[in-house]
Amino acid sequence: MSLNFWKPGATGPGSNLDRDSQTEENVLTSAPFYSSSSYSLQSIQAQREHLPIFKHRDKLLYSIEKYGVNIVVGQTGCGKTTQLPQFLREAGWASDGRVIACTQPRRVAATSVAARVATEVGTTLGAEVGYTIRFEDVSSKEETRILYLTDGMLFRETLVDPLLSRYSVIMASSSISLSSCVHQYSNSFKVDEAHERSVYTDLLLGVLKKIRRKRPTLRIIVSSATLDASTFLEYFTSAMSPEEAAVVSLEGRMYPVEVAYLCEPTPDYVGKAAEVAWNINLQQGPGDILVFLTGREDIERCLEELSEFIPLSPPHVTRLAPLALHAGLTTDEQLQVFVPAEIGTRKVIVSTNIAEASVTIEGIKFVIDCGFVKIRIYNPTTALASLATVPISVASATQRAGRAGRTSPGICYRLYPLSLFNSLPSVTPPEITRTDMTTAILQLKSIGIDDLMKFEWLTAPPAESVLRAFEGLFAAAMIDDRGHLSVVGEQVAECPVEVGIARMLFQSKEFQCGEEILTIAAMTTVQDVFIIPDGAPGALAELQRRKFTAEEGDHLTLLNAFNAFSRYGRSSTWCKAHALSFRAMSRAVSIRSQLKKYMQRFKLPLDSCEGDAKRLRRCLVSGYWRNGARWVADGTYRSVRGDKILHVHPTSVLFTRKPRSGWVVFHEMEETKKTQ
Repeated sequence: MSLNFWKPGATGPGSNLDRDSQTEENVLTSAPFYSSSSYSLQSIQAQREHLPIFKHRDKLLYSIEKYGVNIVVGQTGCGKTTQLPQFLREAGWASDGRVIACTQPRRVAATSVAARVATEVGTTLGAEVGYTIRFEDVSSKEETRILYLTDGMLFRETLVDPLLSRYSVIMASSSISLSSCVHQYSNSFKVDEAHERSVYTDLLLGVLKKIRRKRPTLRIIVSSATLDASTFLEYFTSAMSPEEAAVVSLEGRMYPVEVAYLCEPTPDYVGKAAEVAWNINLQQGPGDILVFLTGREDIERCLEELSEFIPLSPPHVTRLAPLALHAGLTTDEQLQVFVPAEIGTRKVIVSTNIAEASVTIEGIKFVIDCGFVKIRIYNPTTALASLATVPISVASATQRAGRAGRTSPGICYRLYPLSLFNSLPSVTPPEITRTDMTTAILQLKSIGIDDLMKFEWLTAPPAESVLRAFEGLFAAAMIDDRGHLSVVGEQVAECPVEVGIARMLFQSKEFQCGEEILTIAAMTTVQDVFIIPDGAPGALAELQRRKFTAEEGDHLTLLNAFNAFSRYGRSSTWCKAHALSFRAMSRAVSIRSQLKKYMQRFKLPLDSCEGDAKRLRRCLVSGYWRNGARWVADGTYRSVRGDKILHVHPTSVLFTRKPRSGWVVFHEMEETKKTQ
């Protein structure tokens, strides 16, 4: 098998003439995790000084001192995420008990970057440098001075301290967790990777702009590799002083990345990705491979196809070590991709777009980009959200290619033609334009922002999404007929779970099933509780899963699994024998204990329904009353709102069962070849 790619600069596909290299505008980022070999080659300080951002240190610190908002534009790998917080700390912005907060778009970015910065600072992770993500806090209230967190968690902290008065600098690009709301921080924030604009990125920027009016000493840094600086500059200077914000451009590229395109579109990008990875191993020199796919199912199929290639490997060829990277893995499992490959081994990391930004994986030299991404799209008319696979944007394609040039020159193989690349949208639409605004509006109101018309949106959400959110909040008795928060609404806004689950927890008092609903809430927060492989092992695992199966559906099945896990000593051996993920179950135990504190705080009784499944199901309906569907004779369902055709997902216990009632309440919906 040979790679059938055409590089721009050639006369045409199949030409034998020399081909010009095509370089991306993305290259080396901050240094990756340091192995022992890294230490022997050069000191940490020497590695820091080698990064492009180092020569701009004084310019950056001067600009941060002078301007309230700094928009830092730099190519991937210049060192923004790792070095800027350290520059600020060294310049005294973290003195007198203040903390520098740096937001990350994803939890794996927050954890991995924090670990590397802790190494560079020379401290234990969780001491002077820490991170905080949802349901996981590795930081110290007394010691931490550089904190990495998600923008969603930083936004949640405004519920406790609306002016974020403990911070001195906020660098937007981090993730903070539920528990971080009580930590002490500094006066600066950095919003990183702002091109990945989640709904909380937009909300956080709007709130920070308001805070700046009250706290002129607060410094805000917005950074990204592919940022539209003019949009952010205009946003922060509108209705403010022209001297409010400045753009700082960081020049410098470390390593070039060549780009290769397929001559013709491929009907099966998963199979083609495995084939290309295999050919790279046969034909190219040293260097690990990073493959971008859309989701867990694609990743698992790609890993299976790679495993079929491995026995065919010639004796002299480097051995492949396939690894998965997606949000369904635990933090420890995700961090496995950062462990250096053994001698004679080449890592093949098959990932979702979780590895697209703010994550440096040492040794990556080859990137395979499928050209698609899975995004959540909300339909305000039907009040249903679905996961849809769509083409990526030019910004995302550039980010992905840049992963190959962070630590050495690399090559990006795009599994689509150049003509298709030229037709891609420039950026992915912000999440706020395609998401359910219910939780966001509830939290905005909880921090005192009642008039949403006057809120300064970076991008305004669709009017229908806002109206439907108000409708749902009113129906759930979380706001009154004047749009003000009710007592229950104020309490629900503080819970670190989405509104449907929070409403279930509060309704459990009426149905006297708090003990069971608390468990279900924790179990639905973790992913991939059951481990069902393909083939004969999968059939045996399915038999084990049936021991926990409840005829009433997946929620009660999860409850049975958790109760059995607790009953038999929370043992990893027991989990392995019963097709359960010990990591997922342990995480559910931790989350449950944290949610239990919220129930105790709001004086919600932890009564047990004593096996009364009817009371339990009524409580489930109270939280997910909008997610109802009725069964029809052709074996499909019709959603109550929108009359949309739905199918039971193959992983659901109802997949092979006919519902006795003819009605179901579903937790979430996913759109692949059909809506499940």
